[in-house]
Amino acid sequence: MNERLLLEAATTLGYRLAMSGAETFRVEESILRVLKTYGYEAEAFAIPNCLIVSIITASDQPMTRMRRIGPHGNDLDAVELYSGLSRAICNRRPEPEELMRWIAHVDGMRRSYTLPLQALGFFLASFGFCFTFSGTFADALGAGLCGLIVLAVDKVMEKLNSTQFFRTIIGAFCMAIFAYAAYHLGLVQNADAAIIGALMLLVPGLLFTNAMRDVMYGDTNSGLNRVVLVLLIAVAIALGTAAALKLSAGWWGISVGTGLADYGPVMLNIGAFIGCVGFSIYFNIHGPGILVCCIGGVLTWSTYLAAQELGVGVIYANLIGGIVASVYAEVMARVRHFPAISYLVVSLFPLLPGAGIYYTMAYAVENEMTRFAQKGFQTAAIAGALALGILLVSTAFRIWSNYAPRRRST
Repeated sequence: MNERLLLEAATTLGYRLAMSGAETFRVEESILRVLKTYGYEAEAFAIPNCLIVSIITASDQPMTRMRRIGPHGNDLDAVELYSGLSRAICNRRPEPEELMRWIAHVDGMRRSYTLPLQALGFFLASFGFCFTFSGTFADALGAGLCGLIVLAVDKVMEKLNSTQFFRTIIGAFCMAIFAYAAYHLGLVQNADAAIIGALMLLVPGLLFTNAMRDVMYGDTNSGLNRVVLVLLIAVAIALGTAAALKLSAGWWGISVGTGLADYGPVMLNIGAFIGCVGFSIYFNIHGPGILVCCIGGVLTWSTYLAAQELGVGVIYANLIGGIVASVYAEVMARVRHFPAISYLVVSLFPLLPGAGIYYTMAYAVENEMTRFAQKGFQTAAIAGALALGILLVSTAFRIWSNYAPRRRST
């Protein structure tokens, strides 16, 4: 057995998962399962920017491999491919040389959308979610154009090797300035609705979801690390939109919309579905998984709307919606044998508090500190409610997954 090559292969598999946006526990467990299949005692330690794997060789000597995890995107299709590869390795136990060829083969199988399709995804995500925030059709078109601006800024800043923090500030600023200009030119009726629709593209949904799942699985260091990143990105969104609002207020005065649309639940769910299609493209989900994810988003949004119609407060409505999204994701993961994160992140997106971040900063710029504090606390409470919903369901399914095999064996 070529132990060095086996260690390299297992580490490479974990590295590919981490660079695709997988949760910390998935990275570590995939590595440990593979090495255990070959009879090796192993340790794996992953945090968002580093991966360390160690085995005890046949000669009773430790051997360690470390990989640095750099900036990476949101490629949930790749997470599914490498998770499937991990299961195949455990079932068939190929030789290390063959294992490396398997990894190279999966590397070649990775799919990504062309730039025009990525642009379509950014447009649909912004366009669809604008309706959920009661924007008019003109506002939704404006939001879609704002989404294209976010994509353009992201591509340019990526070539300049900019950090995500500054990329987010510039993206939020450019699309918000465009929305305010469009409002004052009479092209949109509500600049706020157009901005919030596009702002959902900048909300770190996958990072937030992974942070909660890491904490639940006991990876506290990784979870807290991701939470800090989420907060930094939220600050970047706030800074970008606040700067745009301050600048546009000086040029054109404070923007005041001409009236939000009053949609029924059917139209609101159609908007959520369109937005989820866009986010499925954004997260590089392919095939039938797109429909499955979009159904989850509509189910989550419908649950939230129904809860509010029954008089449930906004915080508890988000908690209920978060629970429904998590249950749906866990069930579909077991039905389709794919990672739950692929379904959870899109299903949860309609509830992420992008509007709360925007209005919190808007009140600060307008010096309405009481409303700033109220909206800030409400936004934090909504994020906490969603996190609690994820934690409750994930914990319950984790306990059941550990209990069920023991029950069948007795």
